[in-house]
Amino acid sequence: MIPNKLPDAINKQINREIYSAYLYLSMASYFDSIGLKGCASWMKVQFQEEMLHAMKMYDYLYINGARAVMLPIEAPRTSWESPLAAFKHTLDHERMVTGLINNLVSIAKAEKDAAGGKFLQWFIKEQVEEEESAGDKVNKFEAAGGDEGKIKAIDEELGKRRFNG
Repeated sequence: MIPNKLPDAINKQINREIYSAYLYLSMASYFDSIGLKGCASWMKVQFQEEMLHAMKMYDYLYINGARAVMLPIEAPRTSWESPLAAFKHTLDHERMVTGLINNLVSIAKAEKDAAGGKFLQWFIKEQVEEEESAGDKVNKFEAAGGDEGKIKAIDEELGKRRFNG
């Protein structure tokens, strides 16, 4: 059985992971609406990854005798000023999620829950990758400036990403 505070905190994190998925699906819709199909595809993969994260947490709770409780999902933003603005939002969001994961680790440590701490290490590694990936996209769009040709090239590159869940 998981110590007292961690199941509640993981349930809140499941909500944030599903919100993240919802946010990235909203970003996919934004990119589709402005004709950047590769960026939309990249965000759809993000959506799938975030749902996978939520399910990993759901399964962890269930396997350890706790129950996942579905909380209301807030509505995400639906438009951005530019592709760069959307990816800056992505980077800021991933940094926020990193803070939430770090908080879960702190709770596990405070409750002397070594198994919970070990479980959360996967998410810490994942967040390093998420921030690096989002930061890379910000850098690419910053370097492109407003050059349509460069933006289309980035869009093509991002369209090659596939979900490896």
